Amino acid sequence: MSNRVTYISEEHLITRQAKAEKAFLAEFKQGEFTLEQPLLIENPYLINPLCALVLFKTTEKLAATVTIRGKRYRREDLVHTFAASTEHSLPILGLYEDFENIVDIELSNGKRSSLTIKTTKLPSNVSRCLNISTSADYLEDNFMFLSTAGKNSPAAYDYKGDIRWMLTVNTMFDIKRAKNGHLLTGSPRFCHMPYNGTGLVELDMLGKMYREYRLPGNYHHDQWEMEDGNLLILTQDFHSETVEDQCALVDRKTGEILKLWDFKDVLPQDVAGSGSQDAHDWFHNNAVWYDKRTNSLTLSGRHQDAIINIDYETGALNWIVGDPEGWPQEMVDKYFFTPVGDVENFDWQYEQHGALMTPEGDVMCFDNGQYRAKSRENYIKNKDNFSRGVRYRIDTDKMEIEQVWQYGKERGQEFFSPYISNVEYYADGHYMIHSGGIGFENGYSADGLGAFLDKTSPAVELRSVTVEEKDGVVLYELETEGNFYRAEKLPIYHDGENVSFGPGQLLGKLDVTPTFDTDPEVEETEEQPDAWHNITIEEDEDRVVFHGKFERGTLVMLCLEGAERNYNYFVNTAAVRHLAMCSGAFLEDDDRDVKLNISKEGLKGRLQIKILINDRKYNLGVSVYAG
Repeated sequence: MSNRVTYISEEHLITRQAKAEKAFLAEFKQGEFTLEQPLLIENPYLINPLCALVLFKTTEKLAATVTIRGKRYRREDLVHTFAASTEHSLPILGLYEDFENIVDIELSNGKRSSLTIKTTKLPSNVSRCLNISTSADYLEDNFMFLSTAGKNSPAAYDYKGDIRWMLTVNTMFDIKRAKNGHLLTGSPRFCHMPYNGTGLVELDMLGKMYREYRLPGNYHHDQWEMEDGNLLILTQDFHSETVEDQCALVDRKTGEILKLWDFKDVLPQDVAGSGSQDAHDWFHNNAVWYDKRTNSLTLSGRHQDAIINIDYETGALNWIVGDPEGWPQEMVDKYFFTPVGDVENFDWQYEQHGALMTPEGDVMCFDNGQYRAKSRENYIKNKDNFSRGVRYRIDTDKMEIEQVWQYGKERGQEFFSPYISNVEYYADGHYMIHSGGIGFENGYSADGLGAFLDKTSPAVELRSVTVEEKDGVVLYELETEGNFYRAEKLPIYHDGENVSFGPGQLLGKLDVTPTFDTDPEVEETEEQPDAWHNITIEEDEDRVVFHGKFERGTLVMLCLEGAERNYNYFVNTAAVRHLAMCSGAFLEDDDRDVKLNISKEGLKGRLQIKILINDRKYNLGVSVYAG
């Protein structure tokens, strides 16, 4: 086959991890591994270079305490005790990069042993800490986990700014810890532009993936674990004309969609838009929060400058927090709040992210402030703007709202993030404010989103600043290179958590990719397309991804031809302008590069791949199989 077309067949990470696990467990079963001479597996699940797994056996049931020694002094040690067992599988987490890490293991009978684990330097796509201000006594055993907003890697930083955890796959959007200690975050597998992955993934700190929850409308932005373990996942319907305006309740065990909320049933789509709104992405839901007190969902609609609350059972609208300008008067009268208290210093939020409800029923969010107005003539330039964390107290009986706290306005453009970011509530007066989308060009806050800026230009700087404030005093501040979607403070070890062996699961399903039913009648050639097109075909268990480069307006169709039927797909080569880009992981440097994901749902048999470019059809010499 000509080298003008590249074919890549790669098993799902779940499959590759299962094979790696099977191999080291077989080695463990066959050997006599002891505390003094254990089986040491570095990066056991292939995607976390700052971890290891230690396996050994004891004749009696004993608890094991692991200590990962700090670089400088014992206050930095990470210590965790595992449940008693005769077969010990101990995750070693939080290793330093490019360092001879000393790990002590002590059994409950007093026996001890030490290991040295030499790690390598991390890959270049990790974003480094530039400045950090805190103490070990404040941060304790917590790390600050940052989830990516670009091609940089998700990473966690200790109190000195050292990276102690990272993934070499670009999981996206929010990282939340589930009750079982696992992490819930977005799949790194591309499905739809601009940033839709196939679904939500559940993995542990070692990087082992236990489940991927695939959805027909994919996953974006945020998720929530319910008390029964089922998952609220933000999604959409790609067969409609709008995106990012649905939320699904997904069965934790099966991946089945149990309930679906469509916000087009709740709000008008053609009023009160933010400066980034268009008809396609009219709401842009970027947060979901379940409030048990009121059995309701709170949702953040960036492109309506609105935080809304709906009834969990009926989906009926309860209230809206946001600037009422531009909304129908009957909605303003029924659903909007009137500011009270110190109204001179009151500000509405604009294009907000990370909305949540406090235990007292207050509303918090990261107020990005993009445009900071509803009318175009009142828009504010980024260099003159501000972003902040804000807390509003709402009275749903009187429909009154009071701003009771904010942080960030006083920092002006240095803290301004036109996109992404979040806040966290720890206790009354104790908050985290993550401004993750800071971008400068020629020393001023850039006009464009960080994802669209030229990272190779010396005039461009991307930053992420994460602050924790308690009773008005800043006790933590982390500044890193690059943009990060959200921040989450977590201990790397979780009580009761240990690695569970066995293969992970692919749950749920992808959508059937729409086809063009007419077979084009064009000249077919055995020649290969020009190498300039840089055509690549990726295949895994449940999909095929086509990559290519084409001049704008080129007629391109991908044809999958089988014995029983053919499947034809248009490849969009028109210029696409994205008004929001909460993760640039799938963006290409050249806007002529295109990607098309084709789900294997609905496909059958061995399929030969051909491509139509203008008036010629090329046989690429590649076939894929769908069972």
